[in-house]
Amino acid sequence: MTLLKICDVHASRKRMTGKPLRKLAIALMLGCCLPMMAQSAKTAREEIAANRYLCGSNYLDYDNHPATKPLTAAPKGYEPFYMSHYGRHGSRWLIGKRDYTRVADVLRKAKEQGKLTTSGQETLDKLDAFIPCTIKRFGDLTTVGERQHHGIGRRMTEHFPEIFKSANVPIDARSTVVPRCILSMMAECEELMAANPTARIHNDVSESLQYYLNQPWDGKVKEQSKKIDRTEKRAYQERVTKSERLMQVLFNNQQWVADSINATNLMYDLFEVAANMQSHDTDIDLLQLFTADEMYAQWCIRNWGWYLEYGAAPQTGGIMPFSQRNLLKNIIETADTVLGSNAAKARTQATLRFGHEVCVMPLACLLELDSCGISVADPDQLDRYWRNYNIFPMACNIQLVFYRPINGKAGDVLVKALLNEREAHMPVSTKQWPYYKWSDLRAYYTEKLRKFEAEE
Repeated sequence: MTLLKICDVHASRKRMTGKPLRKLAIALMLGCCLPMMAQSAKTAREEIAANRYLCGSNYLDYDNHPATKPLTAAPKGYEPFYMSHYGRHGSRWLIGKRDYTRVADVLRKAKEQGKLTTSGQETLDKLDAFIPCTIKRFGDLTTVGERQHHGIGRRMTEHFPEIFKSANVPIDARSTVVPRCILSMMAECEELMAANPTARIHNDVSESLQYYLNQPWDGKVKEQSKKIDRTEKRAYQERVTKSERLMQVLFNNQQWVADSINATNLMYDLFEVAANMQSHDTDIDLLQLFTADEMYAQWCIRNWGWYLEYGAAPQTGGIMPFSQRNLLKNIIETADTVLGSNAAKARTQATLRFGHEVCVMPLACLLELDSCGISVADPDQLDRYWRNYNIFPMACNIQLVFYRPINGKAGDVLVKALLNEREAHMPVSTKQWPYYKWSDLRAYYTEKLRKFEAEE
């Protein structure tokens, strides 16, 4: 067995956050289903059954869920001239040693007591073969992750040559201080330089940038996070998890299982390892241990958990996306600097930022891209409107592309939002989706931030 090749919502939709949940209930009763981020007619269960890798949530390999729809051409008489971007690092190893060993330890305990089935022993053998490769690699970018960012960088140059192939184009690229983010930035910049050797790329990594590249919870957001009822999360996990079949696959004595281990925790931990195997060039397949229904259930647990912690959940008053208010401010302020007083004379350029999924996901919610900013109280209804695999796979990214009239003519600056390279709806009105007036968006987001900070 080869272990590793290298072992190493519509455009005019009104904002729902903070609105009475009665409005959502009425919409449901009327059958007014809000658009999903992928505009898919399939349920999440059906999508996961068709592509099992989606069940990995934040472990999803970006290239296992590619954007396939062609981008809309620029409006007549317009050209792209500026990109403002935030992207997550690519696929990585799991963060800590125990993420790998806690499952192996349980299986090893069962082996010592003669309680493993043949499948249980095979699973332990795979883990024991893989775990040595993880030593001193915890949290590192994998070759899969590096490859993802090379692809994203290359497609940037193909989709927007007016920006990235302009002579001597200045590109400002900044990363958090975490090595996997820095390496992801480097991979994308290598593609930009390969496509345009004249590009002038400035890279920066500093603790001084953390306040917006990876803003810690503070103020009202931090206080609200303390009020999250995590017993509710656990209760949902216990209700949704059906571990009996998997325990029979792994262990030959179910009374021993009941007396000796926590089956809910074991299933969750094993799924974490299995889901993240797509972060590696390996033929180890642990997802095959799970049925389609079990993969869907494990995904639902994580979908609800991430939504409670970072989304516009009514349980937190819808404020958790404001954890990224400094990032949104930076996006607005940087655009102001680029546009100056005359967009027609602004220099073509790009601002690239690299960080983590705990920034991309709440930023997408704060920007209200598609249905990201929706408020849903019932975990059993959430996946009809909010699917984390559409928001924050490994290497997830938000690209705001600015357009201006060609040849210095007068006209509004327009913006298009790409969420993982898919055109997204935004929370103001437009007559030419996916393009929006920047002045409308800037006013909307500025007022949104002002209201939050006034209340805080």
